[in-house]
Amino acid sequence: MNADIQVYNDSQTRADKEICDLLASTIERALAESESKIWHGHPVWFLDGNPIVGYSKQKAGLRLMFWSGASFDDEKLNVTGKKFKDASVFYTAVEQINTKDLTHWLNKSKEIQWDYKNIVKRKGKLERLK
Repeated sequence: MNADIQVYNDSQTRADKEICDLLASTIERALAESESKIWHGHPVWFLDGNPIVGYSKQKAGLRLMFWSGASFDDEKLNVTGKKFKDASVFYTAVEQINTKDLTHWLNKSKEIQWDYKNIVKRKGKLERLK
């Protein structure tokens, strides 16, 4: 695991650290070819420079976000906006994480990608990569 991500996980409360560690290890296994780093203060995994998945501590719990998740058509993921294609799920306990669902979403994230890497160059317009 990326050392900076481990530091992020270790800085969480015990319950949140368990969630972070399970998310990170599952993401690492499913996206072995990805690059991971702390981006805008949170762990994020990238494929070819494009953000794919990340998590962050928020008031409602730990938010797991898929940048292209709205296109996964999965009712278990919450889609909040219309402009971007992200979708997320919140966890407050490690027992809430269904690793089968998580692995499914991670596999979808390799198949379905919107081009966030070039969003600034395209003046906020997203184009589908895959």
